[in-house]
Amino acid sequence: MNDRPSLEDIRRAPKVLLHDHLDGGLRTETIVDLARDGGYGDLPTTDAGNLRTWFTEASNSGSLERYLETFSHTVGVMQSAEALTRVAYECAEDLAGDGVIYAEVRYAPEQHLAGGLSLEQVVEAVLEGFRQGRRDHGIRVGTLVTAMRHQARSMEIAELAVRYRDAGVVGFDIAGAEAGYPPTRHLDAFEYLQRENAHFTIHAGEGFGLPSIWQAIQWCGADRLGHGVRIIDDITEDGDGAPKLGRLAAYVRDKRIPLEMCPTSNIQTGAAKSIAEHPIGLLRRLGFRVTVNTDNRLMSGTTPTEEFAKLAGTFGYTWDDLQWFTVNAMKSAFIDFAERLELINEVIKPAYAELRGER
Repeated sequence: MNDRPSLEDIRRAPKVLLHDHLDGGLRTETIVDLARDGGYGDLPTTDAGNLRTWFTEASNSGSLERYLETFSHTVGVMQSAEALTRVAYECAEDLAGDGVIYAEVRYAPEQHLAGGLSLEQVVEAVLEGFRQGRRDHGIRVGTLVTAMRHQARSMEIAELAVRYRDAGVVGFDIAGAEAGYPPTRHLDAFEYLQRENAHFTIHAGEGFGLPSIWQAIQWCGADRLGHGVRIIDDITEDGDGAPKLGRLAAYVRDKRIPLEMCPTSNIQTGAAKSIAEHPIGLLRRLGFRVTVNTDNRLMSGTTPTEEFAKLAGTFGYTWDDLQWFTVNAMKSAFIDFAERLELINEVIKPAYAELRGER
């Protein structure tokens, strides 16, 4: 049995990605091209290699707010339909090349209107890029439209998600700095989505603690939690040193609420100190529905393969563990049950069996 995953073997393994930001995964060569063609003159450097280094270094501050500042440059060059389609296509191409068979990629349409596009034109441009990516590379990408939690357009974006849900938009999200902007500020949007039988996730428990998670679930009805790292604050030890779950942590585990964890990004934003100390290790042992994600591949200098490799190297994970994470993600995707089941039984499980040397 080949049970010690190497980086190249992990790259060949089928992977499922649920938390990846479109404006956080651009190629730096593309940023330079789009800045030149679109007249965006604020880049710190126009050398693609140096720009990649700048993004990585600027993202390692340990502050979520500072981390989010890096997006001014990627969003700045994504203000035309052509740019959005190109970025979406290259995202699909890059993920497919890394072994991803299904991905949900999110972006905030309201951030791409400076060039005169409408919300609908933004959505259609992104969907076109992912359609081309599926045609050329075979990867299915569902999009999540995101509302910014410090703005007041969440109902408008929620309606956009419902309007395009049969065209490739699979769900809704809110993102941005958590502190001072609780999810309950957007309660009307979440209630609308529930009435429309629509899926949504909420960034919660990354830059803020348990109250953010509690509100996202119990007030807003989130299907999944974006990050959810701070659920660890509701897990203590009993007198014998065994983990003891508080009421909220037990509820999250019992209800099988998916946690969209992004280990490298969580360290950069200060939500975790290191891979070894990341809550994902304990949460996996306790049987929470944990998934492994990239968040922002450019800012974090990472890929789905590298996230898995870091976890395998740190926690000694085997193919069984990596399959468990992958199946968790596929079960938690916002596409129909039959398609999820088909990918699990006909693609994921056979491929991992082969990687284990079972066939």
